Amino acid sequence: MPRFAANISMMYTEHDFLDRFAAAAKDGFKAVEFLFPYEFEAKDIKQRLDDNGLINVLFNGPPGNWDKGERGMASLPGREDEFKRSIAQALQYAQVIGTPNVHVMAGLIAPEDDRARHRETYVRNLRYAAEQFAGAGVKALIEPINTRDIPGLFLNYQADAHAVVEAVGASNLKVQMDLYHCQIVEGDVAMRLRKYVPTGNVGHMQIAGVPLRHEPDLGEVNYPYLFEVIDEIKYTGWIGCEYRPKGKTSDGLGWLKPYLK
Repeated sequence: MPRFAANISMMYTEHDFLDRFAAAAKDGFKAVEFLFPYEFEAKDIKQRLDDNGLINVLFNGPPGNWDKGERGMASLPGREDEFKRSIAQALQYAQVIGTPNVHVMAGLIAPEDDRARHRETYVRNLRYAAEQFAGAGVKALIEPINTRDIPGLFLNYQADAHAVVEAVGASNLKVQMDLYHCQIVEGDVAMRLRKYVPTGNVGHMQIAGVPLRHEPDLGEVNYPYLFEVIDEIKYTGWIGCEYRPKGKTSDGLGWLKPYLK
């Protein structure tokens, strides 16, 4: 049966961030994920996890200047030193919090930029990140994201992500397969699950309703069917609920109840 983690950057926003851990636990979640922990002390996050019997399964590495529109640095030529510092910061948080997966965000590319140069930078930086994480037992994840939510992101397609993993050649570099993004960009989600999960290179999944990114029982995707496929192909990792509730978070969790038994 699938294991679900609440994304408390998007869910439970009716509560202050540090109070969302208790809210998620009260609704039956055993794990959480979030976008960025860096506004808070790692020890304070760890304490909230412990107080509520939760684990953190994923957060993102520092994205650069988020407020100015940056969405990662891994593929950006000339930002290597800043990227290395961001990996050190992410690793420090992961070690204190006990987080096994860190999403290393790719960054944006302009239409006129040299894509081959960005890819070379991406592969080199990901190899560095994987090396730094390996000693702590942390996985680096890369995520293809749709072109509507983040126009210009370097990585959009599952095949490209898996090709990058193969090029890097690190056992602790995996793909973060978000079925919401996959449906918008590529579709044919069940067959892509069947193709990629058995390779062992999918390290985490995420879900949301398509097209409005609400609860997974709203929209065009038949998630109960996909959850059966996920069980059939023996994916045992966590599935992050990275969606924006249409109303209050707890009121929209009817879809989850059958999977909490």
